[in-house]
Amino acid sequence: MKHPRLTKQFTAALGIGIALAVIATACAPARAPSTPSAATDNQYRRVVYLINGALGDNAFYDSGQQGIDALKQKYGLETRTIETQFDAGKYQPSLDAAVQFADVIFVISYGFEDQLKQTADKYPDKIFVNIDFTLQNDKNTITSVDFVEEESAYLAGVAAALATTDTRLPGINPDKIIGAVGGDVDPVISSFIFAYKNGAQSIDPDIQVLEKSLGGVWDDPAKGKEAALQLFDQKADVVFQIAAASGLGVLQAARERGLYAIGVDTNQNDLEPGHVIASDIKNVGKAIQDVYESIRNGTYKPGAVLEYGIKQGGVDIALEAKQPVLPQDTQDKIMQIRQQIIDGTLKVARYQP
Repeated sequence: MKHPRLTKQFTAALGIGIALAVIATACAPARAPSTPSAATDNQYRRVVYLINGALGDNAFYDSGQQGIDALKQKYGLETRTIETQFDAGKYQPSLDAAVQFADVIFVISYGFEDQLKQTADKYPDKIFVNIDFTLQNDKNTITSVDFVEEESAYLAGVAAALATTDTRLPGINPDKIIGAVGGDVDPVISSFIFAYKNGAQSIDPDIQVLEKSLGGVWDDPAKGKEAALQLFDQKADVVFQIAAASGLGVLQAARERGLYAIGVDTNQNDLEPGHVIASDIKNVGKAIQDVYESIRNGTYKPGAVLEYGIKQGGVDIALEAKQPVLPQDTQDKIMQIRQQIIDGTLKVARYQP
């Protein structure tokens, strides 16, 4: 913020003060500005959550907001959430507003990765944490949270396969067909679908996986519903939604057809009771809380890539529901496979673009 016009006397005094500050700084021992020491109560108290989309998806973005809210309650932080609503014209102004306000900025930067890198290079004293994929700037100050979504999506595929081959479930047809609706075609969605197929075909290699992409539309449940209905018309009886708010329409389509869906990012099993067999959890909020705790205790490392799989509590499968769909023996089998992933006896293949 620019200072108002100064008097001559104050300007002179200010000049002397600056000179003394420069001398003091020159004599002080050097310290790496990019690695914060343990935070005091007066440090790192302003936090921004900057997202390329909007809250209200009951999934990815909302999970991150839960983490921000938990930190605010625990530490009494000043927090702001900036929603850019997928509007490219808001990306740079939102970054500018974030750095003017905050010490710590958690960013979901799809669509403005280059702008984030340039901004981080310009403000090396700010802490930037990129959520959901790895992003590196020239000064290597951006820390990335990379979720191992393949592990949870593999379990989602296992759940879908066990459901589509279980005629105990109402509405299940004899065809071994399941589906997936993605918000776009990108490396993260491709990772989900890759592992979903692998999980399903680990149960039965003959299972066919049909796909629909919404072409970058993440906030239109009507489009998600339309895509799911098309998959149900092609004899899929379980459809995995990986489409943020648009995916809520997939769950609605499952209810309308008397069939089944799999939720994403948060536990969506009770949104359409009796029709959501499981949810693939991506715990954005936990990752945000963990990173902020590392800033507080002095273990934060700028430029690090933090991987969050099932073992780290970053991803998971949720079967709990007020009205569970899968029989208990099916749930037990899924949880046995989950434990194998945690133990390391089952290695889930990672997607390679």
